[in-house]
Amino acid sequence: MSHDFEEEFAGYGDNVASATRVTPGHALRPEDIALQDAPPAADNGEYAIWLGDDSLILAQRLAWWISRAPEMEEDIALGNIGLDLLGHARSFMTYGGKSIGKTEDDLAYWREEDEFRSVHLVEVPGQDFGLTIARQLFFSVYLELLYTRLLNSTDATIAAISAKALKEVEYHVDHATQWMLRLGGGTEESVRRIQHSLEVMWPYAHELFVDEPLHERLAATGVAVLPSSLKEDWDQRVTAVIEESGLGMPVAKDALCRGRVGEHTEHLGYLLAEMQVLARKFPGATW
Repeated sequence: MSHDFEEEFAGYGDNVASATRVTPGHALRPEDIALQDAPPAADNGEYAIWLGDDSLILAQRLAWWISRAPEMEEDIALGNIGLDLLGHARSFMTYGGKSIGKTEDDLAYWREEDEFRSVHLVEVPGQDFGLTIARQLFFSVYLELLYTRLLNSTDATIAAISAKALKEVEYHVDHATQWMLRLGGGTEESVRRIQHSLEVMWPYAHELFVDEPLHERLAATGVAVLPSSLKEDWDQRVTAVIEESGLGMPVAKDALCRGRVGEHTEHLGYLLAEMQVLARKFPGATW
């Protein structure tokens, strides 16, 4: 373990500095995580896959905006956010897959729809810019709060991946916030559309904070955090952005979403068909 690693992560909990060989930067590549000696415990691995699923599916959704965003700079910005999320997904899936003898590619390309554990918020289409920005605000704030808490996970690899991912997610939050302010302070049409987008995406946000049995087991050992424990801070931060934007808080009711147990909307199937087609059509191909 490098001295630089110890200095950079000194504030992230003693477990990180003492128990992991994973180091920041290039050493957090999936290839290096795969070289760790021992696979994670089954629950730890499953939790890592859940984290990876959320980021993978949202990365695929954001890829749709390449060449379609309202500005060329926004093509680049959304593309880069998607690549950040894809990187997070690769690291979590590589680590989680070790617990079941699967690679990141196995998990991304060869699972069926009901085997994914992503929340509905990341899978529903956002083919209106306002919908995408509303979702980015909701999900990015959630991820920032989650990864901040996971810095002190007793699973050192999850803590280290979260530490690296957090630096990128902080930008995602700022990006969504600035667009909310811009759209909320814009024309009558932009205000109408972003307000509508908040109402459409709001019901799906509830699922982010549902405690599943896996969360409860791992929270008891310090590996994970209870999603419900993030809700109060999330409410405060999201409300502050919406109010600063001059918009009204959404009034839509929470939707019954069960993505964490493999029950998805029809939209995930179409997304996976597009994402998985090359791997399935040309098994074993490399490029």
